[in-house]
Amino acid sequence: MRKLTRPLAGLIILACFILLTASIRAQEPPKSDKVPVTTLITVLGPKFSAPPALGRADAIVRTGDHREDITGWVPAQGTKATLQLAILIDDGATDFGVHLDEVRHFIQSQPKSTNVGVFYASMGTTQPIAPFSADHDAVAQKVRITFGHGSSSTSIYLSLIDVLRKLQHLPGRREILLIGDGHDRLRGDLPESPDLDRAMDTAVKLNVVVHTLYVHVGRLNSESFDLTLAQGNLAHLAAETGGQSFFQGLNTPVSFTPFLDQLDMALHNQYFLTFTTARSNKPKGEFRGFKVTTEQRNAQITAPDRVFVPGAGK
Repeated sequence: MRKLTRPLAGLIILACFILLTASIRAQEPPKSDKVPVTTLITVLGPKFSAPPALGRADAIVRTGDHREDITGWVPAQGTKATLQLAILIDDGATDFGVHLDEVRHFIQSQPKSTNVGVFYASMGTTQPIAPFSADHDAVAQKVRITFGHGSSSTSIYLSLIDVLRKLQHLPGRREILLIGDGHDRLRGDLPESPDLDRAMDTAVKLNVVVHTLYVHVGRLNSESFDLTLAQGNLAHLAAETGGQSFFQGLNTPVSFTPFLDQLDMALHNQYFLTFTTARSNKPKGEFRGFKVTTEQRNAQITAPDRVFVPGAGK
């Protein structure tokens, strides 16, 4: 067989290399298939203390097993400090009256960059007591004692969805403090309420953080299995949305102040985190598991368990 000349052999090798490179590039997802996702995270030190300085390079973001590129790390301070904070209270809370001044003081202590709104959940309805306002003294004065047993919310999660819709188009950070027992009296004693699932999906999609504070509501026995399930619902809701969940056993806390102080510390140490991830193959988008961690000592990051990733139809 006739041997190839060196120039001809070189051209063949070059052509093969070009074809192989083109094939590899064709298999790589184009940059347009990456979409930015922004979510709100909280950075704290041990036991709700002030955190150490943390930057973009200190954080690691994963969706599933895939590490993502962080493109934005903006402190919720200065011009980015705006906060819409809704307080949703179950009107059936039986021990709320003794904590009235504590809740009022928490509202009054908020910075001018925070607009506070107050809502009561009662018998399947949501009653707006105070519209969102930076006049904290005026809002605090609208907070009233609850009506107790006869006014328990049939589904606190339907009221939560209603408040989420009210927050939907407001600027800045959007967060909710839900004060209740987490029991869904409309759906019954289920391990997880379908209304809770819908509320969590809505909150994650709208990028709203939900914090929960347990209080005894209605006539549930404090030792009942229902109450344990209900508290689990509250904890799940906070974890899914990147919020804090506050309990003191199976009873209403003796004092709200320590928990409200912890929440205040969380609200003052938040960041807008933006990262890029592969666009969803589903036209309407999808929820994707999400985790952000750091190797920085004495820094604890709280973030949603999921994020919403847009699809081709978005």
